[in-house]
Amino acid sequence: HKDYLFLKKLAQRLSIDSCRLDFRGNHESNGSWFMGEKGFTNDLQDIDAVVAYLKAQYGYGVNLVIGHSRGSIVGMQWLATAPEGQDVCGYVNVAARYRMKLHTYYDQWREKFEKTGVFHWKVRVAGKQVVREVRPEDIRDFEEVDTSFVWTKFPAKTDVLTIHGLADLVVPPFDAMIYARAFSNRPTATHTLHYVEGADHNFIGHHDEVVDTIIGWWDQKSKGTLKDGVWLTGVKPKL
Repeated sequence: HKDYLFLKKLAQRLSIDSCRLDFRGNHESNGSWFMGEKGFTNDLQDIDAVVAYLKAQYGYGVNLVIGHSRGSIVGMQWLATAPEGQDVCGYVNVAARYRMKLHTYYDQWREKFEKTGVFHWKVRVAGKQVVREVRPEDIRDFEEVDTSFVWTKFPAKTDVLTIHGLADLVVPPFDAMIYARAFSNRPTATHTLHYVEGADHNFIGHHDEVVDTIIGWWDQKSKGTLKDGVWLTGVKPKL
């Protein structure tokens, strides 16, 4: 949702106007939540609606998109498919999954699936417990979401920053390396990779580092000094 994790703190520090949104079925947005392809399609429609509103009401264009986890996959899909996405100059990919079939959901929920055919997934959204109803076909639908488009359809001129926690047990940290391979060595854009030591999927206890990294990267982007590689290359860490 729009105040999730580091997003609100980040918005307060960005040098540009920003808009955060709740996808349908989350927090303050009405509608139904779906785990698989239908849910991703709905999310893309939600982004389209927000972008159209901001353009019509305020004359805004989109310069930077930032997404976390599933939201990052949707954000990359939007850049690759929406006409407005071709003009976005920066993208921040935080903890996005690339290998959709490499997860533990089915194994965790197998017993419930076998007994009742459904698992009631309890998650916290904006500090409140929400129950999502998930069936085996939802898992299969989720696994069919295609992320390979980033190799061929992602805008060629959009610089990308990828951030991932090294202690992430939800999305393997190696998925960030796959995105780095896809986005690096493009002649008209850069990719920067930053791993956060000790950070889990939600970067608990590491939000300041995530925000500082994004702000620093955007500053370099604005100055035209970005290069392919690892964030803070050449800077000796404090040990």
